[in-house]
Amino acid sequence: RTLAGGLMSIYAVAGLFLSLGLGHVLSRRGLGGPILAGLGLMALGSVLCLLVPANAWIVLAGRALEGTGFAVLAIAGPVLANANASARKLPIVVGLTASWIPVGQLGATVLAPLAFAWDWWQMLWVVAIAASLAMALWTLRLQRQGALAASAPGPSEAASTVSLTPLQRRSLRIAAGVFMLWSAQYFAYMTWMPQYLVEMHGLTPSMAAFGYVIPVIVLIVTTIAVGLVLRTGVPVGLMLVLGLTLQLVVWILVPVVGAGAIGVASLIVYGIGAGICPTCLFAMPSVIVGPGSVAARAFGVIMTGRNLGVLLGPVVLAQAFKVFGGWDIAAPIFGSVTACAAGLGIWLAISLGGRGYGAKSYGAKR
Repeated sequence: RTLAGGLMSIYAVAGLFLSLGLGHVLSRRGLGGPILAGLGLMALGSVLCLLVPANAWIVLAGRALEGTGFAVLAIAGPVLANANASARKLPIVVGLTASWIPVGQLGATVLAPLAFAWDWWQMLWVVAIAASLAMALWTLRLQRQGALAASAPGPSEAASTVSLTPLQRRSLRIAAGVFMLWSAQYFAYMTWMPQYLVEMHGLTPSMAAFGYVIPVIVLIVTTIAVGLVLRTGVPVGLMLVLGLTLQLVVWILVPVVGAGAIGVASLIVYGIGAGICPTCLFAMPSVIVGPGSVAARAFGVIMTGRNLGVLLGPVVLAQAFKVFGGWDIAAPIFGSVTACAAGLGIWLAISLGGRGYGAKSYGAKR
């Protein structure tokens, strides 16, 4: 189980070492080359996994290559999206950005039954390689159009990104801490939930996959809805605390929730919280540093926190299962983690002073 958790967590290792430096590189050298390199590493890692799938350590190496590519794309994607959105549309774009992982989760969950039915488990990797190549072709097209070149920041942008104030630095670190704690509990939850449903509630693998999909679908819908709410100027910190509180309630109630209607309700509530939190956290760089800044550096800071959480969450839960011999320890551990995240979220909300993230806040007319 620990090695299986590592296949998820290895994605975060590269991000921990690269995210801060990538923020600087992307802001100075443009996005085209790094995006193409990231997509190439994703495809190469998948090919390596297909070549020797029975060797877990080679698969882990392949996942490490994918994780390096992911570290690039996880920063370049939001930066590219934010740079091409008007101030009025930016909160909606942030909501779409926050949904990229659950959309991938949903796609894989839809394809997996087909792969099993056709006795062709490799299909998921083949689709992933094809998608990486298609994105590379699209990137080349954008690069030829000059849409991915680096842009030198103006005086106000340079002041906000290079010479951050102590308050901005502190706020970014708190946001990174919240992202770390939130990611740890979320990725532990989503990594092991199907196994938990099978072992603790007697569900079939197909029914467990259905249970897995419920919070993912709710999450995707919620990210868009939260983007629309943030557009009205609702304080981002307040929304973040709301999302963390919803997920904390779910963790507290895990010991008494079964697999029936109440269990489904808990999955829905968890999905709502899981949609609110990343949307607000991806909004933080622009909220903290300013809407007109080159946000790559700020994204690097908060993505470092996120990567640390992704690294720890699945492995910690696997080790806890090994030590305590069951799933009962999961709720106390990650309930405590979520409570800490909520505490930091309250601190962040107070430090932001009710700052919003919409056209109402910025006076945007577009």
